[in-house]
Amino acid sequence: MLILGLITTAQRAGFTLDEIRTLLPSDLQHWDHDALMDALTCKIADIEALQARLAQSKAHLLRLVEDIQARPEDMDCAANAHRVLTNMLMEHPENLDVTPDDVRLLDKTDRRLSVRRGRSKKAVSP
Repeated sequence: MLILGLITTAQRAGFTLDEIRTLLPSDLQHWDHDALMDALTCKIADIEALQARLAQSKAHLLRLVEDIQARPEDMDCAANAHRVLTNMLMEHPENLDVTPDDVRLLDKTDRRLSVRRGRSKKAVSP
C-alpha cells in the first residue's frame, strides 16, 4: 500500500510512470539519493516554469476580457472586434508572426478587396 501511495503522490506532482519507475528502488531501503534529489529539483523547476506561463496566460486573458468589455456604447460588435484585435497586435507584435497583409485584413474595406482579389485570381487560374 505504501508503494501505491508513493506512485499516486508522484503522479499528482507531475511525474510520469516511467519517471517513477526509475526513481523507485526495488528495495525501499536503498534509495539513489542523488537521482531522487535531481528529479525532485527538476520537477520543481518544471512546475515553477508552468506556473509562470499560466500566470502570464491568465494576465493576458484578463486584459483581453477587460478590453472586450470596454466597448464604447456606440460601437457595434464587429467594430469592437476590430478594435480588440488591433490592440492585441499592437500590445505584443514581437510575439506574433504577422505580415503587413495580415494586419490589413483587420480593415473591413481591405478585407473585402482581398476576398474579391482572391475570387478573381481563382477564376483566372487554370
